[in-house]
Amino acid sequence: MKPLSSILNALPPTKVIDASINLSEYVPLNLSVSNQELVDKKLDTSEDFEKYISNYLKENNAKVAFGGYIEGRFLYQRSPIFLDASKPERNIHIGLDLWAEAGTSVLSALDGKVHSFKNNVGLGDYGPTIILEHEVEKEKFYTLYGHLSLESIENLKIGDYFKKGDKIASLGNASVNGDYAPHVHFQIIHNIGDYHGDYPGVCNTGDLNFYIENCPDPNLLLKIT
Repeated sequence: MKPLSSILNALPPTKVIDASINLSEYVPLNLSVSNQELVDKKLDTSEDFEKYISNYLKENNAKVAFGGYIEGRFLYQRSPIFLDASKPERNIHIGLDLWAEAGTSVLSALDGKVHSFKNNVGLGDYGPTIILEHEVEKEKFYTLYGHLSLESIENLKIGDYFKKGDKIASLGNASVNGDYAPHVHFQIIHNIGDYHGDYPGVCNTGDLNFYIENCPDPNLLLKIT
């Protein structure tokens, strides 16, 4: 049986943000601990961060900023959900973020059905989240879409079916999305276990090898670069 990463890599490119936005209007964004500008600017609030993202997009004549897979970040230190006294700090991002304006359409990456959804309330959490279930070459896996608008899950039902490219949601604002600048956290999950409407999107160094195996690089599917 082929590994999931090989299956994803063989599929044609797809989008999870408004299909009318051309890839030439995407720009990579480094939010890692190596970005000294982030340290210097001290972006303590979602308003600060949204202004930073907005200016970054304007400076680069872009509509979407993307990146963050296996990226170590400072961002999570303001939220207690990433801290556990018995374990190393969770600060390594294991999905891919696409930053754009609130209300931007979020699309199904592939044909699939709704596995689960949930409003993960709390500072630093996902806010409204949708998980779709897919099957390709008899291999079952899942895609997670976090930081959505409340309207995105209002009329949703388990088992609802979407075709690749269908609009499934829209980006939420900081008041509902966990207090972040608007973006979608997109993550591929091979074995979802008992999770419903939620799955870790940030891990610690000790668990990194497991999550690299279970959550392959979303760009294998999106092919942005």
